[in-house]
Amino acid sequence: MKALILVGGFGTRLRPLTLTLPKPLVEFGNKPMIEHQIAALAEAGVTDIVLAVNYRPEIMTKELEKFEEQFGVNIEFSLEPEPLGTAGPLKLAEKTLRKDNSPILVLNSDVICDYPFKKLIEFHKSHGGEGTIIVTKVEEPSKYGVVVHKAGHSSCIDRFVEKPVEFVGNRINAGIYILNPSVIDRIELRPTSIETEVFPAMCNDEQLHSFDLEGYWMDVGQPKDFLSGTCLYLQSLNKKNPKLLVPSTEPFVYGGNVMVHPTAKIGNNCRIGPNVTIGPNVVVGDGVRIQRSVVLKGSKIKDHAWVKSTIVGWNSTIGRWARLENVTVLGDDVTIRDEIYVNGGSILPHKEIKANIDSPSIIM
Repeated sequence: MKALILVGGFGTRLRPLTLTLPKPLVEFGNKPMIEHQIAALAEAGVTDIVLAVNYRPEIMTKELEKFEEQFGVNIEFSLEPEPLGTAGPLKLAEKTLRKDNSPILVLNSDVICDYPFKKLIEFHKSHGGEGTIIVTKVEEPSKYGVVVHKAGHSSCIDRFVEKPVEFVGNRINAGIYILNPSVIDRIELRPTSIETEVFPAMCNDEQLHSFDLEGYWMDVGQPKDFLSGTCLYLQSLNKKNPKLLVPSTEPFVYGGNVMVHPTAKIGNNCRIGPNVTIGPNVVVGDGVRIQRSVVLKGSKIKDHAWVKSTIVGWNSTIGRWARLENVTVLGDDVTIRDEIYVNGGSILPHKEIKANIDSPSIIM
């Protein structure tokens, strides 16, 4: 089987981290985001993976060579001369995607969930239509494009309603599809939206079905959603694979769902959790409080700092008694001086913060 991962470009939504690494290589749960997807695809029997990119693929090449060997898959880039939307990349990569008649898995690189690829493949083959999209239930469907099924049919999609004013359903497109190669015939090699151009045509021909996602789902392309997605991921691990988390009996664990890399060092009298990920070679001082945050490789958090709802970029330093909160994001090699307060700051790499940031702002 084959898969296409829609990576796109620079990753501006997750700045300042993507100024250092392409978004797919930013660690989520102490693994590059894209590793979660490649592992799940390989487990489902995918052998060929195409990454649709329009920005500097050479940065990712070495890392992806490791994944090829680790998971036994072939990975190639499809470089877009211009951004081609969510459908154009299928046409651009047609040679690889049509090398045989097996279905094609398509997913957005920002989507994190319990990828149900094996069940999705079985369901897709059972109904015989051209395409199947994974849908997930949401509490406020008025914010999204909602899937509406044909009357009396549980999976065949009739239409999509964008941000409905009245309730028409609570299932939305989760950004993961399986398509027969014949769908490529519906696409021209130009910037094209699969959601607004291709899928409606498939609905008219009664060729598009939905598959309900079980478990958590999140598009983690923005900092606040990256943190929310981390919480959902750690909660899922707690149920399905708790050995990957620090036991709640550890004295520094407060509230549970804490992942700490074996090379990290935690000081005395710390309170860490709930929903915290600490990466390799991180050093946490004494009396530190961390909750709902991600601390990336090589960072240092000094004594009595308070870190909440924050992404601490690689090799950064947070000073003694500093306080960071409200979706603060530090880029690579950022220094926060002692006793500094940062409220929702987005701080680009290699900066030193010597004065309080009282309201959300970008520090360049």
